Amino acid sequence: MSSNYVPERAMFIYAHPDDIEFGVAGTAAKWIKAGSEITYVLLTDGNVGSHQDGISPQELAQIRRQEQTAAADVVGAKCIFLGHDDGLLQPTLEIRKELVRLIRRYRPAAVVCGDPTLYFPSDSYINHPDHRAAAQVALDAVFPASEMAMLYPDMADEGLSGHKVNYVYVNWGQENNVYIDISDTIEMKIEALRQHKSQLGEWDPEERIREWSSEVGNKVGFEYAEAFRRITLKPLEEEE
Repeated sequence: MSSNYVPERAMFIYAHPDDIEFGVAGTAAKWIKAGSEITYVLLTDGNVGSHQDGISPQELAQIRRQEQTAAADVVGAKCIFLGHDDGLLQPTLEIRKELVRLIRRYRPAAVVCGDPTLYFPSDSYINHPDHRAAAQVALDAVFPASEMAMLYPDMADEGLSGHKVNYVYVNWGQENNVYIDISDTIEMKIEALRQHKSQLGEWDPEERIREWSSEVGNKVGFEYAEAFRRITLKPLEEEE
């Protein structure tokens, strides 16, 4: 089904700078245009994501943070970087607690993340282990940890009470049940992705992004779309 629902606040939790732009930035832009407050949480700085000679992980991390911030600025989102090492991400209890703290602080109605069960998106690609780890720890933070007030009692001293997320949007999965029309924000998605110059080199992503988004949109009659499996944890009245 298509969905016109716009969360008041949403949090996008992904492993690397550029993951959001390749996958779900059209939805972020659409929600922001409709008044939503969007926070991007990047678990790593992508500090080993380059084949360029003569650049250190520290230098690359700085570049990729700048690129991600510029990409978020295109759509109007805020970025939070947790700074874990690229290529070594694990769904640890430490990171789960970091995410619970952010969920309790920002109190999103919707969390957007990847699919931790996805290994083979196509016959020519194996899903990055960091993508799976980020998705797993995001879901573990959302449920049940973020809503269990007696878990992490130290957060109460920070004024952070338990919070139940209403909806989880999982992308890159195999069982999509919601399609979001991004026909009005496809240009913003492309421009946001273009900010990741260290990853794109001389390649311009417009043709490929339009092709992918059109393939998804054609399934439900949209020019361009992004697809999700939406999990409803606490339905809002207007969505019931």
